[in-house]
Amino acid sequence: MELGMVGLGKMGANMTVRLVRGGHRVVGFARTKSVVDAVVAQGAVGASSLADLVRQLAPPRAVWLMIPSGAPVDQTLDQLRPLLAPGDTIVDGGNSYYRDTLRRSALVTGWGFRYVDVGTSGGIWGLTEGYSMMVGGDEADVERLRPILETLAPGPKLGWGRMGPVGSGHFVKMVHNGIEYGLMQAYAEGFSVLQGKTDFALDLHQVAEVWRYGSVIRSWLLELTEAALGENPTLAGIEPWVADSGEGRWTVAEALELNIPAPVITLALQARIRSRETDPFAERLLAMMRNKFGGHEVKRES
Repeated sequence: MELGMVGLGKMGANMTVRLVRGGHRVVGFARTKSVVDAVVAQGAVGASSLADLVRQLAPPRAVWLMIPSGAPVDQTLDQLRPLLAPGDTIVDGGNSYYRDTLRRSALVTGWGFRYVDVGTSGGIWGLTEGYSMMVGGDEADVERLRPILETLAPGPKLGWGRMGPVGSGHFVKMVHNGIEYGLMQAYAEGFSVLQGKTDFALDLHQVAEVWRYGSVIRSWLLELTEAALGENPTLAGIEPWVADSGEGRWTVAEALELNIPAPVITLALQARIRSRETDPFAERLLAMMRNKFGGHEVKRES
C-alpha cells in the first residue's frame, strides 16, 4: 500500500522508515528539506510540497498527518482541501483533542473525504518495537488502512485496534496519557523516598534493575527509569521542570465533566505544573501565615 506522510519529526520519520521496511511506498513531506532528505535516504519518496505529495499518490489516496495538535492540523486540512478528491482519506495520527477531531471529521466528510483518528504511542522506540495505535473511524475506512496499521504495530494482531467511531481513537489515547502521568508520578515519588533514606545508601539503579524482573510493578516505564539511573545515578544537571503536552489536562477535564473521580491523574498533573514555578507565591504566603499566628521564623532570601 502507498501512503502520504505529512510531518517528519522523530516519530513521523521513524514511522515512515518502518513502513518502507515493511514494503510500503511512502511519500513524505516536511517543511524542512533536510528532514525530507533523511527519510528519502531510508527509501521513502520525497515531496517538495503538499501538492507534490498528493500528485505522487494514486487515488483513492491516504494522507497521514503527524504534526502538532491544534492550529497546525486545521491549517493543513485547509491546505489539503483543494488538493484531494472525494474518497481520499485523511488520518490524524497526532495527539489531537478528541473534540477537535469530531469537529474536523464533520468538516472533512462534508468535503467528500474520509477521516480517521489514530492515537499513537511508542515514541522513539516505535521504529524497532512497533507502535500502539488506538484507531477511531468507520469500519470500512479502518479496514482499508489495515496493511499500514499492521506494519506499524508490534505485530499484525498486536498493539492496535479500532476503538469505535471517529474521535474514539484520540479519546482513548487521551486517557492513556493521563494514566501515564499517574504512573510516572508514582515511580518518581517512590524513588524519591528511596533516595531520601540515606541510612541505607541505596543504589537506585540496582533497585530499578531488581524490580524489572518478577515484580508486580515492572513495566516499560520502569525499564526506562533503570536506564536513566544507570546513565546518571544522581540526575546531576537535570532541572526539576516537567512539561505537559495537554492530554493530562484534557483527561482531568473530562473526568470532571463525567463526575468521575481521578485523583491520581489530577495530582500528577498538578505536580508537573508545580515543577515549573520559579517564584512559588503560595509557599511564601504559607510561611507568612505561620509567622503571623505562631510567630514562627521566616527564612529570608539571601
